[in-house]
Amino acid sequence: MRVPMADLRAQYQSIKREMDDAVRAVMENSAFILGPSVKALEEKIAEYSGAAYGIGVNSGTDALLLALAAIGVGPGDEVITTPFTFVATTEAIALLGAKPVFADIEPETFNLDPERIEERITPRTKAILPVHLYGQAADVARIFEIADRHGLRVIYDGAQAIGAMAHGRPIGAYGDAVTLSFFPTKNLGAAGDGGMVLTDDAELAEKLRFLRFHGSGGTYSYKHVGYCSRLDELQAAILMAKLPHLDGWTELRRRNAGTYRCLLSDLGLVQPEEEPFNKHVYHQFTIRCRERDRLREHLKSNEIDTGVYYPGPLHLEEAYRYLGYGPGDLPEAERACREVLSLPVFPGLTEQQLAHVAHSILSFCEQM
Repeated sequence: MRVPMADLRAQYQSIKREMDDAVRAVMENSAFILGPSVKALEEKIAEYSGAAYGIGVNSGTDALLLALAAIGVGPGDEVITTPFTFVATTEAIALLGAKPVFADIEPETFNLDPERIEERITPRTKAILPVHLYGQAADVARIFEIADRHGLRVIYDGAQAIGAMAHGRPIGAYGDAVTLSFFPTKNLGAAGDGGMVLTDDAELAEKLRFLRFHGSGGTYSYKHVGYCSRLDELQAAILMAKLPHLDGWTELRRRNAGTYRCLLSDLGLVQPEEEPFNKHVYHQFTIRCRERDRLREHLKSNEIDTGVYYPGPLHLEEAYRYLGYGPGDLPEAERACREVLSLPVFPGLTEQQLAHVAHSILSFCEQM
């Protein structure tokens, strides 16, 4: 039985009329740049995520870049972040001429460990950039205490975590800003790239709107050195068509995660841990296995796709070798890269597919 990591074609077929109507309306309206769909999506996503403002940009990576630029990160600054995530988080810091400073992760949640943040702070530290990895919020309360004590800004990378909650509030309620990605395979995905910055800060929101449009307010007058990073109207319309389904899709992801927990119990695998103060939206359902590569090959032989997010910690990547880290410097991140394996958890999984994944893992464990 074939089990993919995602099935975007099936998702499209399930809401085909809504998505087709949304695209047709944009084509007929022909307001392709910062049109009514972008404005409506910004308002809806901000409200949904517990933030006052949403600023649509052309990718999750640009959301990070513009958010950091808006708080003044630049050459000579340091930003503390995680080595266990997609490269965009570190890349955005480096592209602004600032120095990424890595702190290790919590082995249970894979998120940035607050206990490791404070020891990395120097007089040059400008901000903290945690990631809400796999769909679970980082420890926002402890990170706020550290940032407040040291006068630091906090930008959260929420690319994988739209709809997640921390202490009963959506992720947009925390930090100076939160960034989102609408990459097609995200929980709320476009038909291409897209991103958004969420904030409660009116001045920051205004600056972000300038930065995404060449530093201009839409006229030939330039307040900042800016970027060309506007969320596309077509993508916004598609996202507006999908947004009413997001809560239902999230509950299906959580149901699938619960099914895995039951079916995979007592197998000696480390399953994802959901903090009691969080609501996890399971962008990924990631287990740990010391024989990860062998398990992955076994699942592949049973037509089950898996993902390794992420195979290498960023502090050991060639592009960031100049930062001076070496093997053993961040042991939890390095160990996670050797052990993590993400199983299919998308909303369209059938009970038969879930059972096939679990049975295939069971057969592997019986061979061990």
